[in-house]
Amino acid sequence: MTATGHEYAAEAARLLLETRSVLINARQPFTYTSGRQGPVYVDCRRLISFPAQRGRLMDMGAALLRARSGRHDFVAGGETAGIPFAALLAERMNLPMLYVRKKPKGFGRMAQIEGCMDDPGRNVLLVEDLQTDGGSKKVFIDALRAAGAVVDHAFVIFHYGIFPASEKNMKEAGVTLHALTDWWAVLEEARANGAFDQETLESVEAFLHNPEKWTAREAI
Repeated sequence: MTATGHEYAAEAARLLLETRSVLINARQPFTYTSGRQGPVYVDCRRLISFPAQRGRLMDMGAALLRARSGRHDFVAGGETAGIPFAALLAERMNLPMLYVRKKPKGFGRMAQIEGCMDDPGRNVLLVEDLQTDGGSKKVFIDALRAAGAVVDHAFVIFHYGIFPASEKNMKEAGVTLHALTDWWAVLEEARANGAFDQETLESVEAFLHNPEKWTAREAI
């Protein structure tokens, strides 16, 4: 399940455009973590270098989560892009933080989860930078649950919001995804402020309406 359509989407989209975290290249499509390809990419990792913008995004994220996701005992960042944003959110929400590796490290305690969560049954909010189809979240969710955590909610700054598998994967995992913004909000803001030329925006819109058709056409 995905929670969208809130008051922060337009402002978050503007901040992504302002920091040049939105990349478009129809001639050389990007490959996403899921293996899919498309002409659009959002590089949320850039945001850590912009204190004013990242601060506002995290303020909005904390407010959104307080309003929509209930009580949490921990904030957990997914390796690696989720870690800085988990730290920033944990500070704002005055919660202890964890971070989760994609696989256990090969030495020492062989830990997959770093931090201290001694008691089972604690509510943990999973944080990553963005989501395409949600497939990569399963590793982190499974690791946290194996350690005794309750994981019902996840947060990302940006959700592609165009792949049906995203909703399906979250539903199957029993997790509600909270996102500050998505491609539709970014497209609207890009049009409003002239961030890209009309031809580029039309190509992006064609992709957003039918990613599979766009990818198949470009592959010819």
